[in-house]
Amino acid sequence: MDLDQYDYFLPEKNLALAPATPRDSSKLFVYDTGSDEIVFDHFYNLDKYLPKESFLVLNNTKVLPARVTMKKESGGKAILLFLINELTPLRLPGFEGQAGLRVVKVIADRKINVGEKIFFDPSTSLRIRSQKENIFELEFDFGKEKLFHLLQKFGTMPIPPYLKKSPLKRDELMEKYQTIFARAPDGARLASAAAPTASLHFTEDVFEKLKKKGIDRYFVTLHVGLGTFAPLTEENMKKKKLHEEYFEVGKESLQCFKTLKSEGKRLVAVGTTVTRTLESVISNDKFQMANEIKNPNDKIYGKTDLFIFPPYDFKMVDILITNFHLPKSSLMMLVEAFLQYRGARRSLVDLYKIAIEKNYRFYSFGDAMVIL
Repeated sequence: MDLDQYDYFLPEKNLALAPATPRDSSKLFVYDTGSDEIVFDHFYNLDKYLPKESFLVLNNTKVLPARVTMKKESGGKAILLFLINELTPLRLPGFEGQAGLRVVKVIADRKINVGEKIFFDPSTSLRIRSQKENIFELEFDFGKEKLFHLLQKFGTMPIPPYLKKSPLKRDELMEKYQTIFARAPDGARLASAAAPTASLHFTEDVFEKLKKKGIDRYFVTLHVGLGTFAPLTEENMKKKKLHEEYFEVGKESLQCFKTLKSEGKRLVAVGTTVTRTLESVISNDKFQMANEIKNPNDKIYGKTDLFIFPPYDFKMVDILITNFHLPKSSLMMLVEAFLQYRGARRSLVDLYKIAIEKNYRFYSFGDAMVIL
């Protein structure tokens, strides 16, 4: 795995600091791996390129406003990104009697000291209990529901660092850095620390045009976590695994996907999160077996550390809709693996260079690509 193969230069003008308005007016880069043909269009014409005998699978996770500016006990402020799915009860020697104590992981933008408190407001604080590089563990004595409420009240949407110059205000980000079909989290569920960006382009008009063509839509859930923010490490490369992320797939939905594919329909995965979810479930029977007793008629729950890189034999995905990703990222490696699986005559970097020449916009708020 030579990361230099996934490097490219992006001019500043091609970095999207805000999404297209309306969402579906973003550009669409269409690459047919069979004919090696490239077409330049807009996302509102997606229905023109997807075959009639196909169906969409999307990720319906919801992003919480998990980035918060908090006051330090020692003075000053720090911006914390709450990794909301990295939340566990604290079970350590000496703490057994404190059943309500919980721990959550955060990423801090500056030095915060182990042992000190950090405050949402004067009456609500968390204590910093440990540090590993830029990841900190914070302990607190209230429930997840209250933490979610505090994030909704004080937090902003956790857009990536390269969007720090975005002109969008908090309320605008709350709407635009969220899919139109996101599922609201509650106390019993998890949520995402980043948006499944390939789905940000969809509007009801796009769905209606696809429906008229006979293309149905289905949903799975993968809650995006630390892996989205963390660069690839030597440990990732050595163990061939990514940071774990949690998912849910309806058992009826999974059986439906299998049936549709057996009938010759092509599965269109909207984004790398959907791809990792489906490939994880279908490739690992333990996710299905472990849930048969607990949830016989409901969902398959699990967490995946699947790292997809070339070569990879895709079991579920036939067509991929995705954004343009950061250089040397695991997302680029997944898309390159799909291109090679489809027998493409061009590499992903070759396609990116063409997109840059055609003034496509990159990253979270950028344009879309569909690989047929």
